[in-house]
Amino acid sequence: MALFYALLFALVFLIRYSAGQLKIGFYSETCPEAESIVSSVVQDAVVSDPNLAAVLLRLHFHDCFVEGCDGSILIENGPNAEKHAFGHQGVGGFEVIEKAKARSEDACPGVVSCADIVALAARDAIALSNGPSYQVPTGRRDGEVSNVTLADDMPDVSDSIQQLKTKFLHNGLSEKDLVLLSGMLSLSLSLFLMHLL
Repeated sequence: MALFYALLFALVFLIRYSAGQLKIGFYSETCPEAESIVSSVVQDAVVSDPNLAAVLLRLHFHDCFVEGCDGSILIENGPNAEKHAFGHQGVGGFEVIEKAKARSEDACPGVVSCADIVALAARDAIALSNGPSYQVPTGRRDGEVSNVTLADDMPDVSDSIQQLKTKFLHNGLSEKDLVLLSGMLSLSLSLFLMHLL
């Protein structure tokens, strides 16, 4: 039950943090198969490697914590790319997003944003981990800036509690958000380690 509440809270955080001109079914006319394409790719990936569910959720968290949920963590611009920031060490799942993006481009060229694919992949990863199923408002625009320095304020395991509070507050999150998200990320890591044993 604690896992359910942690995942549900993560969902609320991620949707709230990426709010804007988003709506359920944003692609219903321009690319009706967008969500099913992402779901199919994520399901294949998680069946192949169950650890990818936690990896995809973590990828979404890291993307949203820096400049909002804009897919900027995916932008490759050499060694200065955001994905190479110290705070993003160990973040993975990029190949799953790239595969979903390639399939969506085949079906609907230039329509589905990478930022939405990351959000949808996290949703599907949660559902595949026996978490809640939920709808994701879509319509995010992809970021155009990716710079390693933008991720300087990522929470780090060596941060003091005061540093963590400040980083979360800077992103509009409360101390309660800090506790719940930290617990959720710790639980994800524990589940990942259990799969390795």
